[in-house]
Amino acid sequence: MKAGNIHRRSFLRKTAAMALGTVGFPYVVSSSALGGAGNITPSERLTMGAIGLGGQGMHNLRNFLTCDDLRMLAVCDVDTNHLLKAKDAVDSTYGNKDCAAYNDFREILIRDDIDTVLIATPDHWHAIISIEAAKAGKDIYCEKPISLTIAEGRAVADTIKRLVTVYQSGTQRRSNGCFRFAVDIARSPDKSGLGKLHTLHCYYHNGPTCPPQKPEPVPKGFDYDMWLGPAPFEAYTPRRCHGSFRWLYDYSGGQLTDLGAHFNDLAQWANDSQYTGPTEYEGWAEFPRDGLFNTPVRFEVIATYPDGVKMIYHDETEPGRGPRGNKFVGTEGWVSVDDTGKITASSKAIMQKVNFMQKGYAYMTGHHRNFLDCVKTRSLPISNAEVSHRSVTTCHAGNICLRLGRKLRWDPDNEQFHNDDKANRMLARTMRAPWSLW
Repeated sequence: MKAGNIHRRSFLRKTAAMALGTVGFPYVVSSSALGGAGNITPSERLTMGAIGLGGQGMHNLRNFLTCDDLRMLAVCDVDTNHLLKAKDAVDSTYGNKDCAAYNDFREILIRDDIDTVLIATPDHWHAIISIEAAKAGKDIYCEKPISLTIAEGRAVADTIKRLVTVYQSGTQRRSNGCFRFAVDIARSPDKSGLGKLHTLHCYYHNGPTCPPQKPEPVPKGFDYDMWLGPAPFEAYTPRRCHGSFRWLYDYSGGQLTDLGAHFNDLAQWANDSQYTGPTEYEGWAEFPRDGLFNTPVRFEVIATYPDGVKMIYHDETEPGRGPRGNKFVGTEGWVSVDDTGKITASSKAIMQKVNFMQKGYAYMTGHHRNFLDCVKTRSLPISNAEVSHRSVTTCHAGNICLRLGRKLRWDPDNEQFHNDDKANRMLARTMRAPWSLW
């Protein structure tokens, strides 16, 4: 990185830290002082390295490549096929061969000319790479969920706060107009026809199953040991890796952390409980009877807040329910939204607000754009680390409840289960050497 750019980023971090320490909110630098669209100099352009470039990683990469004020300098993946595909995408965009390609994420973090990182690895890597990136002075866009465990999420959120890092979680539905409309209806002072909220529905998919898999030789060009990283060693099989990792507890949390990271997050927001959470969890689940996958296939979790409001996590088998999404229900009415963009409500009065309220959503220029703007201004992104940790905690706590098969009482202030040593031992996991959070 050029000396002038180092000084610019250092200045922004110091002014943000001073503002947070004195008046309690980030210092905002005007976009004109940083170089706006159409007037971007090399010293004003942000730089990025991308880590983890499977399906969602490539989606994020392509979105960031459309940003004129960002330059993608390097890509990293443990699978050579993914790595070369990503490098080709970057080089084709810029018309050169300059994009560096690495197998080890640490090669990106030691580069002083990289300001920001995209992290889209499997979930079990999110916390380690995020913390190391923050310690290296990088701002972070990390795919959801923020962590594999509640303890990891707390470590990430605390590190981000301590180092004044800009962190955006990939819960993109927060930047989607239809979901934001439903949240705003629920949060409006008069509840806009909903009355007092009492139920927050979160609709997912059922989880998949997989028959037993025989070990296979690791494919050439795939660093399987690095892919496993902090997870326990297991023999290689293709269904263990890449997109299927979500259905094994060693690497993820099934539908509860995959889709729950989105829909529980929106429910938390609608309920004005972004910085806390439910205090009781109960539910049921059907798990695979055998085979490779071990996360729930069918399930329901009821999480109850101190005021009695309930958040319910559904699989997709509720009669008459369409695509995945949310439904917020109050004493006077309800509003529902799903991934097709369809908004429905209990009254015409609520639906008449759709166009009117969405006129104010012009600022929602995209989740990736929000991250870059916040890097420049040192503002808090829409899916910041603390909010994301609190939302994903509801997913992890739900999983612990289902795995133990009993009701649990949760203390959101101290982030511990009440009088339950077995549940509290599931807040963190041992990492395979040499990996750790510290």
